[in-house]
Amino acid sequence: MFERKVNKTKAWKKLESHCKHFRKVQMKDLFDIDENRADKFRVNLDAVYLDYSKNRINERTMRLLMSLARDCGLEEKIKAMFRGDKINVTEKRPVLHIALRNRANTPIYVDGKNVMPQINEVLAKMKKFSDAVRFGEFKGQTGKKLTNIVNIGIGGSDLGPVMACEALRKYWAKDINCYFISNIDGTACAEVLNKVDPETTLFIVASKTFTTIETLTNARTCRKWLVDALGEHAVAKHFVALSTNREEVEKFGINPENMFEFWNFVGGRYSMWSAIGLIIAIAVGFENFERLLDGAHAMDQHFLNTDLEHNIPVILAMLGIWYNNFYGIHRYAVVPYDQYLQYVPAYLQQLDMESNGKFVSVDADYVKYATGPVLFGGAGTNVQHSFFQLIHQGTEIVPTDFIVPAISHNEIGEHHEILLANVLAQGEALMRGKTIKEAAEELKKAGKSKEEISYLKKFKSFEGNRPSNTIVFKKIDPYTLGMLIAMYEHKVFVQGVVWNIDSFDQYGVELGKQMALSILPELQGNAYGVGHDSSTNSLISLIKRLRK
Repeated sequence: MFERKVNKTKAWKKLESHCKHFRKVQMKDLFDIDENRADKFRVNLDAVYLDYSKNRINERTMRLLMSLARDCGLEEKIKAMFRGDKINVTEKRPVLHIALRNRANTPIYVDGKNVMPQINEVLAKMKKFSDAVRFGEFKGQTGKKLTNIVNIGIGGSDLGPVMACEALRKYWAKDINCYFISNIDGTACAEVLNKVDPETTLFIVASKTFTTIETLTNARTCRKWLVDALGEHAVAKHFVALSTNREEVEKFGINPENMFEFWNFVGGRYSMWSAIGLIIAIAVGFENFERLLDGAHAMDQHFLNTDLEHNIPVILAMLGIWYNNFYGIHRYAVVPYDQYLQYVPAYLQQLDMESNGKFVSVDADYVKYATGPVLFGGAGTNVQHSFFQLIHQGTEIVPTDFIVPAISHNEIGEHHEILLANVLAQGEALMRGKTIKEAAEELKKAGKSKEEISYLKKFKSFEGNRPSNTIVFKKIDPYTLGMLIAMYEHKVFVQGVVWNIDSFDQYGVELGKQMALSILPELQGNAYGVGHDSSTNSLISLIKRLRK
């Protein structure tokens, strides 16, 4: 029987004691005394290489972290997910995004039924439709090829496709352009519609229930724009749906043959591998979409079949727990050094914080320890000139994941070598730092006076001992992107298991939406709410006056 309260396990207590003795240990000293440190703390898997040697760890740290994972029953929980057990306990659902990219096609059962045939059926339908759009066989109302593809969704129905399409931009068909509308702010809709032509635009409406207020409001605006230009009959030629609500899809005017299904066993933030990825398949071609699935499947198999000590998602997850729960560091940064990966941090924000931002355990008890950390990030080298000041010299320590391809899709002059030099330098600088003595020597060589040296040496010093992981790919392609995203998915899952929370519900998004529905009639008319606080009432009145 596994201990349900993680902070009561023997491994947790040992880690608390270990951390007290380890806090003052300097990573640079660990490197100095062990020339093989980098070899001990790295994993090379197929197309991905993880160097985690620049962390505040030694071999004992990792043994204790893996003991903690085992005390929490991680190995059995991994098997349970792949079996199709209902590990989303609050909603009584299995969690099977892994089935969407099950390239081995081994049976996966939900309530005694193999789900692979229906998944393969949708994939085949996606291939047929995406090919028809790309090759001009599925035409618009006036017979023109559809070259502007607009995805209308929000949350997981938007962030995954946006991130993947941008990451794989180099693989887009030359005559295809992709656009995304998610925000209910009318500006988001207006800006896209100003860029596209009704005759050549295909809208993909992504909403499982076909009732999501933001998505359907945007979809109706786009529908009106299209109908005003081409007439009512154009809707069936220019709209498709990613949904399970056939009745509402038909009411909208979409041909149900152009409705692509997905399932309750796939959460929104894990859905880019499903029909939600239709825009990806259209942009890069279905063969490349399959390569995306192949990469994710390779990471799935690594996660399922590799011992914890050499398991990349497990290692990343347990390092995160080490800092979050023992060092009290409740934040981390993800910094891809590749312009095509600029939306990866935003995608991971939803994946991580919506999954593990929970304060109630699966046993319906309040947790007594930190769970999901705050994640932020951006593309290097841009962020070196923004928040890296805090990462290097701030009072808050920010563990950082650096993601970098060895080869760029655009090898122009020295650009990529300079980029690579920067990412490697950042990791080393965060680890080594610069002592006050070293800073003083630099200032002396620069010809500064004694007074200037005395004053400036602290400003020029860096504490160092700041942790980072470096994740290297040969090149960002569909396969490696699939591996990368699946790696982070499994990392988040592992942390949820250890924290004993349900990583697959998202009740936290509901309250604000419910309250917005009660405020909306007040903004639209003369109704007045009951039970608002004085601030909210005052703001409603102010906004109504300003809008008049």
